[in-house]
Amino acid sequence: MKVSVSHRGPRFYGVLAAGLAGLIVMLSLFSSFVDGWDRTDAGEIAVVRHGGWFGDRNIRNVIDPSSSLRWTGMWGIVHKYPAQQRFYTITSDANRGDRAGVDVVETPSSDGVQMGIEGTFYFSLNLDHKVISDFDNKFGTRTFTGADGKAHHAYDGDQGWSDFLDQIIRPVIDNDLREQIGDFRCADLVSSCALVQNNPNGQNPNGQNTGGTGPAGANNSNIAKIQDAINQSLEADLKSTLGDDFLVNVRFNLVRITLPASVQDAVNKAQAAYAQVSEAQAHVAQAQADAAANAARQKGYEACPACAQIDIMKAIPPNVTTFAPGAGFAVTPGTPTAKP
Repeated sequence: MKVSVSHRGPRFYGVLAAGLAGLIVMLSLFSSFVDGWDRTDAGEIAVVRHGGWFGDRNIRNVIDPSSSLRWTGMWGIVHKYPAQQRFYTITSDANRGDRAGVDVVETPSSDGVQMGIEGTFYFSLNLDHKVISDFDNKFGTRTFTGADGKAHHAYDGDQGWSDFLDQIIRPVIDNDLREQIGDFRCADLVSSCALVQNNPNGQNPNGQNTGGTGPAGANNSNIAKIQDAINQSLEADLKSTLGDDFLVNVRFNLVRITLPASVQDAVNKAQAAYAQVSEAQAHVAQAQADAAANAARQKGYEACPACAQIDIMKAIPPNVTTFAPGAGFAVTPGTPTAKP
């Protein structure tokens, strides 16, 4: 008995391969079509670039905050940046700063004391379409290495944005702080600094005041001057460094100025020593007052001997039944006369 076997020819397999390839292409096109729509939340703005294997990488359009679904193109590339006010914190509190651990700007005063500066930098990203497009061209096309050693783009969420601020913005802030702090003496900014400097009274050898130990109000005024000067120069310095007004509404709040640990320790010791001196002076003043009172009392007794005896009687403790201050004289409560 002869069995006939049906063989599929090359044409069948060619059609099958073409069908599978067409299906893959259709699925890819469908997926790209679905992914070609995007929108922004209230706190972000998006720069859209062309994508695809054969497309260029030029900017297609910009999507404003809180948008509805927008067509970004098949294989479009979307870079999202923060659109709300942002801030960058410099602080000794390891749990609050934008850098890991303790983060304080160390800079010397005019008299060489290394001082720690803490504050917060507030700003907003310029949302003008042309400006944000230029920003993406300049900073969105490169990466920034973070504290974790990994490279991120500025649009890679909070981590990427923080890395951008740390590498590009932070040096400008540090430079402005150094320039402004360098115009003041340590005691102009921190009153207690005068306790451990060579001229604690703020006077030169001729007795003239050098202005180095002003009251706390003067220190606060100087800190306000530094803050105002930084706010006047920072925005211009950022524009010069970045190349355009990419950041707007720039403001820096100087929160605190601290002394190095060694200087602060010396201040604490000096304050403790001054406290001991004040305590000793109080004891001296009390002793002088007591001596003056005793001298005045003695003069009164000399003028009135009986008054002395009366005060002696008043000073007898209530638990004493017989008082004998001298030979042949004794006083017993309840006894009207003294007995020899």
